[in-house]
Amino acid sequence: MTAIAAVAGTLAVAAPSAVAAPGPDAVQQKLDALVRVDGAPGALGSVRHPDGRTRTYTAGVGDVGTGAKVPRDGQVRIGSNTKTFTAVVVLQLVGEGRIRLDTPVEEYLPGAVDGTGITVRQLLQHTSGLPDYTRHLDDEVRPYQPRELLDIALRHPADFAPGEKWAYSNTNYVLAGLVVQEVTHRPLAAEIDRRIIRHLGLRHTYFPAPGEATIREAHPHGYYRESADGPLIDITEMDPSWAWAAGQLVSTTSDLNRFFGALVGGRLLRPAQLAEMQRTVDAGKPFAPGSKYGLGLVSSPLSCGGVHWGHGGSIPGYETRGGATGDGRAANITITVQPGDEATARHLEAAVDTALCAMKG
Repeated sequence: MTAIAAVAGTLAVAAPSAVAAPGPDAVQQKLDALVRVDGAPGALGSVRHPDGRTRTYTAGVGDVGTGAKVPRDGQVRIGSNTKTFTAVVVLQLVGEGRIRLDTPVEEYLPGAVDGTGITVRQLLQHTSGLPDYTRHLDDEVRPYQPRELLDIALRHPADFAPGEKWAYSNTNYVLAGLVVQEVTHRPLAAEIDRRIIRHLGLRHTYFPAPGEATIREAHPHGYYRESADGPLIDITEMDPSWAWAAGQLVSTTSDLNRFFGALVGGRLLRPAQLAEMQRTVDAGKPFAPGSKYGLGLVSSPLSCGGVHWGHGGSIPGYETRGGATGDGRAANITITVQPGDEATARHLEAAVDTALCAMKG
């Protein structure tokens, strides 16, 4: 199986069943364990306190060939965290009266999904029934156009009738991105940049240009394993156009903290649209038990009480978990290989839980 074909979305942050009161270096200990116990080549993360104080963490190596250190707050591919950025743009357009959540997609993109009645809300909440195109990508690593990704999905039958149930599908966000472009007459990347990245001053976040395979700033190398005991394959350089509105962005854990903190804090959406984004339904695979999916935003329970809001991202080379709480705490952590088993994913989620609970007053 190729690295691209292995990607089917992301896992949510699940609360550990029991977490001891974190010590002064508990977050660092969690990152060290992700390397030492779970076999991640490197790990990096950032926490942001409600008063704005931040701390960054690293563990392992940034390049297994040279042994170079993991760059502190280095850039990584953030995978499906991109969906939250896309959803924010859609909801901003809803607030401006240019998109209506419960209007069929056909009104904005005639002929795209003929006769299905799929609404914009169903795209953002993964209740459309559209098949996930990532299950059907071929072995060739090459540039893709968004319409091509949609066409790949539509060659296959729907998984279920629109609104019948919930199932994660990257196709939903490709279609949502196409709606944005049709309504604004601008590229999705330009709208994300203007409305979110520049607005918040996310200086290390960008939507890679067509054909751009390298990561622009200091970054740890990302790796892939064909099997749990297979060798590490450096997959850092990759054209991520196959992920587009569902997973193409590059960022840092600090920028993600700023983004999710601003979103949950009401600085990106009007109250009515944020409330819609946080109206959740129970989420199944690939999310962990207890997770609930809103409109491109996931609520995940914390062991110290309450929930945090984020998404998570899985893309060949990098696995990220994190989010923000309503009282201003934020944490994001990345490992530089996709987990080969559920245990590693749970350990990554537990590291986020530890970081957020350590900041709780």
